[in-house]
Amino acid sequence: MDTRFARLGFGPADILLPQGCDLFKWSVVACDQYTAQPEYWRRVDRTVGDAPSALRLILPESRLGEADVDRHIQTIHQTMDRYLAQGRFRALSQAMIYVERTQANGRTRRGLVGAADLERYDFHAGSQALIRATEGTVLERIPPRTKVRQGAALELPHVMLLVDDLARTVISPLAEQTGEMELLYDFDLMEKGGHLKGWRLTEDQLDQVAAALTALADEAGFQARYHAPGKPVLLFAVGDGNHSLATARACHLADPSNPLARYALAELVDLHDPALEFEPIHRVLFGVEPEEVLEALRASCPGAFDGEGEGHVLRYVHAAGSGAITVPRPERQPPVGPLQRFLDGYLAANSGARLDYIHGADVTEALARQPGNLGFLLPAMEKSQLFPTVIFDGVLPRKTFSMGEAHDKRFYLEARRIK
Repeated sequence: MDTRFARLGFGPADILLPQGCDLFKWSVVACDQYTAQPEYWRRVDRTVGDAPSALRLILPESRLGEADVDRHIQTIHQTMDRYLAQGRFRALSQAMIYVERTQANGRTRRGLVGAADLERYDFHAGSQALIRATEGTVLERIPPRTKVRQGAALELPHVMLLVDDLARTVISPLAEQTGEMELLYDFDLMEKGGHLKGWRLTEDQLDQVAAALTALADEAGFQARYHAPGKPVLLFAVGDGNHSLATARACHLADPSNPLARYALAELVDLHDPALEFEPIHRVLFGVEPEEVLEALRASCPGAFDGEGEGHVLRYVHAAGSGAITVPRPERQPPVGPLQRFLDGYLAANSGARLDYIHGADVTEALARQPGNLGFLLPAMEKSQLFPTVIFDGVLPRKTFSMGEAHDKRFYLEARRIK
């Protein structure tokens, strides 16, 4: 990695951009979205048709349970090789890309595309690494993703890293400097994705970003900011795509001789960007008797009672109605904590039940009101809680929060060789 960024865990990368194709059809949303809505991915497939597209280079997780998934992964690898042979990509050597994503709500989210050093990242509970997960990692989700990454010539990123830059020193200044940069792309995204623009940073701007990150990584300054004497620096927290980043790390550790595999493309976003909103991730159980589940939930949480009161309020919806259960004496972590512990135990004891994580209250309610389903609607987490919670308490329960609605997730565009 560029010496200016070597100690920072994030820096420039050899980035590939698609060329000679319709970027509207090329760019599709992250593979872990709309997992309970296969019709979304069928609609995207019809939009793309025979055009070159990142859709042909990823495995939507809605397809993980299909019988022909291994054949589909093989086709993905073959398509990567074919696109490379066809000269489908333009290569940018040791580049960082400043991006502006105008979302469907009209707000513009700013980011910086570069490479994360997987040796500075650790997703395990209690990690003290420079780059840490914010939520629990489900180890069972790594092997299917490993199948896609192993044998792949390319990676396409949907990982988003967060930096707690209250003074807005890293990314925000670049918004006033785009006139000095090369415009790389400027196009609309499909499916309410909004609009995306990207510029390549100049050498002076790389110096500027490196200096700002170096200041945030100063140990004494970090400990003073968080009132955390003796705590190791947390510079980047994984906001989205932690399982993809964990998969990349697992593949790197399995073959440390491959220098390309040590890094993973990611987009860096300022936690304090006004366009960045934390949305709750709701839960829907499928194949259950709702009242039986709710009774088991009450029994699993001492003192739990029906209705809303002091404590963690767990709101639910099913075909026969809706309501709430309050768990008293709450822990410091958000309401999803006791709920997720219960759901994990319930699923382990009931093999016929299935759980999915849903973005959007309207989608959750629609699914939950179908017979045999039960939905839990959760509140949003405050952004300001994130870094202090990870520093002092470690990772949150998995799927605690989402950065925006599903259609605001990162769309695939850039790529990078990993072999």
